[in-house]
Amino acid sequence: MKKIVATTLGNCVHVAGVYNFLRLAEACGYQTSFLGIGAKPKEIIGALREVEPKYLALSYRLTPEVAAKLFAELKNALIESGIKGQKIIFGGTPSVAKVAEKSGFFYRVFSGEEAESRIIAFLKGEQGDSESINLGNNLLERIRKKHPYPVLRHHFGLPTLEETISGVRRLAEAEVLDIISLGPDQNAQESFFRPEEMDRSQDGAGGVPIRSEEDLIKIYEATRRGNQPLLRCYSGTRDLINWAELAVRTIKNAWGAIPLFWYSRLDGRSDRTLVEAITENQATMVWYGARGIPVEVNEAHHWSLRGAPDSIAVAAFYLAAYNAKKAGVRDYIAQIMLNNPPGTSSVMDLGKALAGLEMIARLEDSEFKIYRQIRAGLASLSVNQAVAKGQLAASTVLGLALKPEIIHVVAYCEADHIANPEEIIESCEIVQGVLKNCIFDAPDPTTDPRVMARKNELLAEAEIILEAIRKLGTVAIDDPLSEPKVLATAVNLGILDAPQLKGNPEAPGRIQTGMLEGACRILEGKRVIREQERLARPKAERREGNG
Repeated sequence: MKKIVATTLGNCVHVAGVYNFLRLAEACGYQTSFLGIGAKPKEIIGALREVEPKYLALSYRLTPEVAAKLFAELKNALIESGIKGQKIIFGGTPSVAKVAEKSGFFYRVFSGEEAESRIIAFLKGEQGDSESINLGNNLLERIRKKHPYPVLRHHFGLPTLEETISGVRRLAEAEVLDIISLGPDQNAQESFFRPEEMDRSQDGAGGVPIRSEEDLIKIYEATRRGNQPLLRCYSGTRDLINWAELAVRTIKNAWGAIPLFWYSRLDGRSDRTLVEAITENQATMVWYGARGIPVEVNEAHHWSLRGAPDSIAVAAFYLAAYNAKKAGVRDYIAQIMLNNPPGTSSVMDLGKALAGLEMIARLEDSEFKIYRQIRAGLASLSVNQAVAKGQLAASTVLGLALKPEIIHVVAYCEADHIANPEEIIESCEIVQGVLKNCIFDAPDPTTDPRVMARKNELLAEAEIILEAIRKLGTVAIDDPLSEPKVLATAVNLGILDAPQLKGNPEAPGRIQTGMLEGACRILEGKRVIREQERLARPKAERREGNG
């Protein structure tokens, strides 16, 4: 096993940096030994002889002039001892790190200004000190190389192509992001392959106005610097397979993000009927699955964003993963939007997330691997930027309890305006600060009895919903949970419903919900209605009021 011996020099008592480095090294497979504060050259030499480590890690965070003398003293002692072979590395403040670099004594010097990815790459024996760090060319490789840290993702797309290319270049050079999720404007998402239908007055609304294959290639080329972040692109709201082929061909799409029910008449983002949308969305999952490209099915949070009860969100979370597996997807990304709907408490948030994760864990096997992705709920962020920064940090702390492989960072400014590169960089650095403090040895809030009670309650409620959908099937339907007509009927009849769908041509929008003790529940007046009672009512009663 690879070994590291560490200590501070002189009378430096600042050990937090050393401990954090050793924890990271242990997560990367090293056996570590800490000699204590201010070890003398004789003690260090004795440890080197006994342990024979690959690295001797030293730290000093006091006066640079004194550091130079300590380095010289240790160097002379090592020469006199005849010990050779250990690579000596140093960590300290930027001012002391400059002295360490100048001394020529150290194999590698860390000043605390480096991205965690470079430290991890160094510990794993990769290109942690080169100008362009190699963190992998696909998502799964990136996750493996960044472990134990999760990879960071952020959406990005400004109103002009030129601004977007410049911003992508800046984000790559900053080395704070692993994946840039490119957001085309609504014209591109709906009508890229039918340009004659575009409303040119809406160019740049909601994202970057991508109008050609060359536009995407230029954006991809802008990422070939810094930490070379991966790119992925929104799926489009129709012509999804055409979009998938385009994105993979031009930007090497890191994964496909596809809805099950949405981008249809249900949300008004295209004129596809529910049956048409579900059928096309499933076919797109099949397309990605056949090529071994990961897939994320954005489903549960769409229901919660429209005020659906937590029980429906959990059932939709399961339906998303179930349909992905049915489509042949092997690597599935389960996105968990926290703080959604706004007013959801931390206890209820974790209970809801754990219920969904426990349900889809039943699907996991050697052919279906699940990766967890957390994000803050956009609608929960304050327009007060200082407050929103605190909310972003708090949401990240909560989400870490779910052990995510991916963090979808939402810029603190998004409630007020579209994030520019500097705001995205700052938001990612806030998340990185949370990771520094909480990635190791944090208490586990998922064991809270209140969290467990909510999880179990939602598991039971979601199962009732799924069983109601299964019962819509007929003898001729082999699998109701993946049959487009059955799934569409579940929405038409209000088995899956949300208050904000009132007047929708596809859904009743009759269900009434409210936030009660931090959870989104079905209400009649002030009385909480359980799924068993709601779904036992006649179909006509659930559909009443359908517009």
